[in-house]
Amino acid sequence: MKEHSIASHRGLEASAFVAFAAFGSFWGVWGASVPRVQDQAGLSDGQLGFALLFVGAGALPAMLLAGRALDRWGPKVAAAAMGLLGMVGVALAITAVSLPSLCVGLTIAGASSGAADVTMNAVAGRAEKDTGRPVIARAHGTFSSLVVLTSLGTGAAAAAAWPLAVPFCAVAALAATAGATMLTTLPPRQSAHREDMMSTALSPPGRLRVLPLLPLGALGALAFACENAHQSWSAVFAEDELNAGAGLTTVAPAAFAGTVAITRFATGQLKTTHAQTIMLVGSLAAACGALLIAAAPTLLVALLGLVMAGAGTAVLFPALLGIVSRDVEESHRGRATSVISTVSYLGFLLGPVYVGLWADATGLRGAMTAVAALAAVMFLLTPPLLDLGGPSRKATLPPACE
Repeated sequence: MKEHSIASHRGLEASAFVAFAAFGSFWGVWGASVPRVQDQAGLSDGQLGFALLFVGAGALPAMLLAGRALDRWGPKVAAAAMGLLGMVGVALAITAVSLPSLCVGLTIAGASSGAADVTMNAVAGRAEKDTGRPVIARAHGTFSSLVVLTSLGTGAAAAAAWPLAVPFCAVAALAATAGATMLTTLPPRQSAHREDMMSTALSPPGRLRVLPLLPLGALGALAFACENAHQSWSAVFAEDELNAGAGLTTVAPAAFAGTVAITRFATGQLKTTHAQTIMLVGSLAAACGALLIAAAPTLLVALLGLVMAGAGTAVLFPALLGIVSRDVEESHRGRATSVISTVSYLGFLLGPVYVGLWADATGLRGAMTAVAALAAVMFLLTPPLLDLGGPSRKATLPPACE
């Protein structure tokens, strides 16, 4: 019986890592394919920017619904979300030949990505809680690593004049593997429900209390705003402010993403009981890194700032997910993850926009200072918002009819 439990936990852990690898591969391939998609569809920069808004339009409602679906129907939802993400990538590469077709494709891609995001984070949270091993941070490190690797691989495929769909086919195969792994390793929802009934006999599970989760989501939004600001604008900063050549500008986002991945693997052993300290140190490092970038006279100094900012932002969202993973009842894990992820994703969407607005007003150096200010705000708000999120440890109301 004990050996079966160990095997089950290892399978659950493996399914989380494979899912994050597939998710990272999708976004790595997509990010490197954007110029070819733009050319294939014959779009201007403005039209491309408009089309990219549809990713968020599809993702946000899907993220809100995916958690409830996961809690209700179990591993089938997680498996379907991962499998769909892979197929959508191939379809997008083939059908994106005009602005309308790209908008439709990106809406579907955003929806499948949002659903996959919530379900795989819920799976990682369950794996971390069940195994007692540092799954969440390392799974996010796997995501970051695959973004870097598949971006480079997709660039090589483009240089070799391979068809646009080829890298997406490789992602589809990995996503199908992730879906199959989830379907065979995740415990059915009914067993999770029984565990909750046993472990919460004195306070039976009821409805999820959303309000205590919102402060944690707000911190996640600040974390993602800082992270995506650097990921989206670092190459532009290197070119416009530091006069880096075309071959060197790509070093900036690669250095940032690589640092994020390494940090997440290195800090995976940190316990969620130290979450506040982790987030304070992380937000302080993110603020100092952004200030160093803002003042950088050379690309080398800017890269040092990106490494510092990457190390700081890397630990923030995994720490928040660790809190939720530890404290939420299993029957509500999907919905709790959905709330945190959806609110946090708003920061991911708005971070690059925030930089753009400040860049128009003060220049890119001023915009990097504004990113440092976001990290400083996070540093100040972390203790009070974590205290407000404390009731999430009892994240259910008394039993009620639903």
